[in-house]
Formats: sequence, structure tokens, C-alpha cells
Amino acid sequence: MLKKLRIDPFVIAIIISILLAYLFPQLGNSDSPVPMSVISSLGISLIFFFYGLSLSTEAIKNGLKNWKLHVSVQASTFLLFPLLILPFYPLVKDTPHELLWLAFLFMAALPSTVSSSVVMVSMAKGNLPAAIFNASISGIIGILLTPLWMLSFVKQTEVPFEFSSIYFQLFTEIVIPLVLGLILRRFLGAWAQKRKSTLNKFDKSVILLIIYKSFVKSFEDDIFSSVSILELLAMLVLVMILFFVVYILTGWIGKVLKFNQADQITNQFCGTKKSLVHGTVFSEALFGQTTIVGIMLLPLMFYHALQILIISAIAAKKGRAHKNPNV
Repeated sequence: MLKKLRIDPFVIAIIISILLAYLFPQLGNSDSPVPMSVISSLGISLIFFFYGLSLSTEAIKNGLKNWKLHVSVQASTFLLFPLLILPFYPLVKDTPHELLWLAFLFMAALPSTVSSSVVMVSMAKGNLPAAIFNASISGIIGILLTPLWMLSFVKQTEVPFEFSSIYFQLFTEIVIPLVLGLILRRFLGAWAQKRKSTLNKFDKSVILLIIYKSFVKSFEDDIFSSVSILELLAMLVLVMILFFVVYILTGWIGKVLKFNQADQITNQFCGTKKSLVHGTVFSEALFGQTTIVGIMLLPLMFYHALQILIISAIAAKKGRAHKNPNV
């Protein structure tokens, strides 16, 4: 069991990136000779270009048949999560905790993961084509819905936001490369599939770079001085509670909709995930010009680590039960 619960190396890499941002900020600070903004912008564009190349149009066509499962997963991702966070807004409005609440809303409004959702659904013997469909379509839906969820609330903060430039950045860095990848998929799709592991490492490298850059900016402006250790611990506990509430609710919804076991697994695994890749990219577009970008990523990074730890343990147990129904 301990082997099943080992820490994901990517989580360790994230922690190292944050430590490097604190100890060695020279490459990412405002006086750096390295054009970090240009590098991260190019990296984001390439992530979504490769994402477009790798999208399985066959899985999407087949997946459209199971519409109740897809509606359930996407509703959980983009409605259930944010609606669980919204009721707490009156309690934090105009208080020092409003920014932390905004970070939770940002996490809640994000798309589901792609690779880890698919891998863990496969491990648990869930509906794999449906997982591929939902993980793929979630990232596309999030390009529109995630900024919309944030729009009305960030306008009420004292942090300056220019939404026309934000949507222009989302369009040029994400939408255009994604569409270009989809167009070129027939020519380069096989190449992308063969190099899936390498492209996944590239994605993670870009994310680590953006995390480093984001935390350098936040450390440079001393933004974390307002966040206490107690608040960080509370954030960790709240993230865990949020995960289990959504996991239980998606399980109940699956029973109401009479999903079979494979669909139920996919509904719960895909419906409870949040994408660190999209979160890091969207934070760069939404908050990259502000000092709060590091704080906006904190709940998401806690959630990312917990979702991998918990879901991998559940997936391993379900996989063993599938092999031996008497277990």
C-alpha cells in the first residue's frame, strides 16, 4: 500500500520550483536578462498546439453517444465545484480572506485533467473512451467558462484587470494554437501519438517554468507575508473536504442516473479532477501581470497533490476488485 501512495515526482518538482523561486529569483525577476514572459508564452502555445495534435477525433465521435455521462462530468467540473465555493463569498467579502477565496473559486472553475484522468480510469477499469472524451472536451470548454466565472469577482477586487487583453491573450496563446493543431492533426497526429511521453514531459517543464516565474513575482512583491502557516493548513484541510464532498456527490448523481459501474468510475474520477496544466496557463493569462498569481495557484497545487494521492489509491483498489470480484 505504501508503494501505491508514494508521492508523485511532479509534486516534488513543483515544491523544488517554488524553493528555487525563493532562493534564486534572479532568472525570473523583473530585472532578469532572460525573457521569461516570452518563453512561457511560447511554451503555452506549444502545449495547446500539441494538445490539438493529440486529440482523438474517433474517441470524441464515439463518446458523443453517452451524453448523460458527459453532461454529468462537465456539470460537476464547471457548475458543481464553483457552486460549492460561491456561498462562502458573503463571509469573506471585504475581508483579508477574500483573495484566498478567489483562489479557491479559480481552482473550482478550472477544467478537468487529461492524462491522469485517463490513466486512473483505465487503472480502475472504468469507461476509458468516455474518460478520453470528457478530459479532452473539458479543456476546450474551460477556455470559455473559466474566465467567465472569474470575471464578475476579480472586477470587485483592487487588483487591476484588463479583460480585453486577457481574452486576446487566451485567443492568441491557446485558441489559435489549438485550432492549428486540430487542422494539422491528419498530418502530424501519428507523430504526436508516438511522442506522447516526450510531449507530456515538455508540458510539465513549461508548467514548472511558469510556477517558478509566478512565485518569483509573488516573492518579489512580498505577497505571501499576508498568508500565515495556519491559513495554509486551513487551505489544505478545505481542499481535502472539497474533494470528498464532490466525490460523494458525483457518486450519488451516478446512482440517480443509473450509471453502470464503468460509467460511475469515469463520472467520479473525471468529475473530481482539476487540471494543474490549465490552471497554470490560465493564471498566467488572468493574473500574470499582477502580484497575486502565486497565491492564486496555492489551492490548486494542494488539490493537485491530493487528487493524485487519493484517486490513485481508489483506482488501485477498484482495479484489484475487478480482477478478483471476491476481494
